[in-house]
Amino acid sequence: MWRVAAVRALRGGGAGGPRTASGAAAAQLRQRLESELEDIRGAGTWKTERVIASRQGPHLHLAGGGSGACGAGGGEEGSRPEVIRAGVETLEKFGAGLSSVRFICGTQSIHKDLEEKIARFHQREDAILYASCFDANAGIFEALLTPEDAVLSDELNHASIIDGIRLCKANKYRYKHMDMQDLEAKLQEAQKHRLRLVATDGAFSMDGDIAPLREICQLAQKYNALVFIDECHATGFLGPNGRGTDELLGVMDKVTIINSTLGKALGGAAGGYTTGPKPLIDLLRQRSRPYLFSNSLPPAVVGCAAKALDLLMESNAIAQSMAAKTQRFRSKMTAAGFTISGKDHPICPVMLGDARLASVMAEDMLNRGIYVIGFSYPVVPKGKARIRVQISAVHSDEDIDRCVEAFTEVGRKHRALP
Repeated sequence: MWRVAAVRALRGGGAGGPRTASGAAAAQLRQRLESELEDIRGAGTWKTERVIASRQGPHLHLAGGGSGACGAGGGEEGSRPEVIRAGVETLEKFGAGLSSVRFICGTQSIHKDLEEKIARFHQREDAILYASCFDANAGIFEALLTPEDAVLSDELNHASIIDGIRLCKANKYRYKHMDMQDLEAKLQEAQKHRLRLVATDGAFSMDGDIAPLREICQLAQKYNALVFIDECHATGFLGPNGRGTDELLGVMDKVTIINSTLGKALGGAAGGYTTGPKPLIDLLRQRSRPYLFSNSLPPAVVGCAAKALDLLMESNAIAQSMAAKTQRFRSKMTAAGFTISGKDHPICPVMLGDARLASVMAEDMLNRGIYVIGFSYPVVPKGKARIRVQISAVHSDEDIDRCVEAFTEVGRKHRALP
């Protein structure tokens, strides 16, 4: 079958170095931006990107030399040989990409197969793929909610949920973080609207705490509301079989909509999805702008994610291993005198408070061969700076013990410990 496509001419930039815009307006912009950047440096919240010269995994190499045990990654199933092999095989069979959006010429059989597998994994009716979960969150609220409806959002929800809600025309309510009394008050106030949707992270990425889904679902039932959860920091490792916080807390039949990512435990590359009632998924295929106007997910990413899901559905060993390793790290760090935010989650924020302290301790940890990152404003609130450690299923007990030992040495050096 022939495909007819428009060909766009590429306009070259010519020889020589990088071009910069000229004129008074451009100079004024440059001055303002440089001043703002200097303020960020002065506040001690400058974020330096470390360049990795190896694949993601429990141990990695940095460009320019240096190596470390990684405590800053995701589930890291993407480093498993069978997942990589599946991606390579899918790349060779289906190519690098479709050069278009799904409904024009960008859906392959592997996309439909992965959507079916995601729905089966979460025990839902259907699923739809996106380029990222940020896109999934940007696409659902606007498509689903109208000015007649209401959305009730936890104040510490992920930025992508916040941005997605901003795009919709629904009436917006924000309740205090995991505060069920405040949520109930907001639900009572929202009874005047046609549809009420409670939106929350299943597990909150900055603090490692888990939403009280049982109580949220009870309130939703009491006030005739729907429940939406973002499971990016739960899918693949929370719950007896790694299905997430709704499985962990026994409310899989009470949560209506799940958004999650393929970019952490499910392959670790890119991609996101929505899973839930089939009519909702059908509507998103018709109305969700990030879906309609973004290229289809690259085949290699699809192949890796599909294999990662196979591994999870074949055995719960990965989820069980994560729980044991998480408990080991949290208990040893607490015994050493550190404050670890959250509870029983592989995201283990080492709370320090001071942005500069978090930054210099993270650098000292790297010098000891431990790759961790300091988090400060605006990623977290002012005064809540931390080093976020994320335990992976591929970390060994020796990796964890070595990390705790390095934290203890560095913490004493910088007087973060007595």
